[in-house]
Amino acid sequence: MKAAVVTDFDAPLEIQDLPVPEPGAGEVLVRMETSGLCHTDIHAAHGDWPVKPTPPFVPGHEGIGVVAKLGPGVTERAVGDRVAIAWLGYACGKCRYCIGGWETLCPEQHNSGYSVNGSFAEYAVVAAAFATPVPDGVSSRDAAPLTCAGVTTYKAIRVAGVAPAETVAIFGVGGLGHLALQYARIAGGITIGVDIEDTKLELATELGADHVVNAATTDPVEAIQALGGADVAVALAANPQSFDQAFRSLRRGGRLVCVALPADDGALNLPIFDTVLSGKSVIGSIVGTRNDLADVFALHAAGRTRVIAVDRKLDEVNQSINDVLSGAIPARVVFQF
Repeated sequence: MKAAVVTDFDAPLEIQDLPVPEPGAGEVLVRMETSGLCHTDIHAAHGDWPVKPTPPFVPGHEGIGVVAKLGPGVTERAVGDRVAIAWLGYACGKCRYCIGGWETLCPEQHNSGYSVNGSFAEYAVVAAAFATPVPDGVSSRDAAPLTCAGVTTYKAIRVAGVAPAETVAIFGVGGLGHLALQYARIAGGITIGVDIEDTKLELATELGADHVVNAATTDPVEAIQALGGADVAVALAANPQSFDQAFRSLRRGGRLVCVALPADDGALNLPIFDTVLSGKSVIGSIVGTRNDLADVFALHAAGRTRVIAVDRKLDEVNQSINDVLSGAIPARVVFQF
């Protein structure tokens, strides 16, 4: 099979011919149809984060494909099922986090495209229980970004507890942000899109943003405070400065939801006095659960969300990474197999 492989953090990905993997007990082999390119894949390929993957490995955690083979003992999936391979490739199901509804915090979890090989290949193996079914009403092209960008921002809006008529500022209108705006609107929020690219702000307006702010030409804190401040600010840009701006944009009682993970392991310097006296909260939000992903697919099948993406072939992976880093991609890249 063809696969895009990280061989070294300082080298481009290599397109290699690898053996098709065999599914083990409780696993399924999936023939990929599409796979989205997430910024996390880029961080993985560059070894940006403190906990690094081990080369060689295959990135990818927005994979959509058809079950081609069952491993021993698999009963919950069948050959021919269309499924998603998400970031959460496995959780133990027994720890306090798993049984408490927070499987994404499981200390024994496997992460697709990071700790185990992912979906930048013609075939991939995943635990059957974590191969989430994709409903007929969602195309494989749209399902790919929804599998991470969608479920991650859906979860962020949920943990923020967005209520109708609350003001929600989305810092970073890209692959994640264009979906975050839509989930905030579904929850009844009044939305503000913040970015440094006019094209992305135009996209935000097209998707229904009530206000937009170009942070390259306008102080977003002043602009948002002039609107009364944000009840919720969602930090989706992998830039520590934007986290600080997001926090300072909050009104009293506001909630900052931290989602993006900057490459330099940056820190957020919180003013204790303002945080305490203004009753502000800082929330870390990781990807959603399998139930959250099912909700994301259901919303899309019902016509409540739009996915903005460009199609590429896996051979174009390195150019696609460069295009994402340069800001040339409005939202998401989806590899077609």
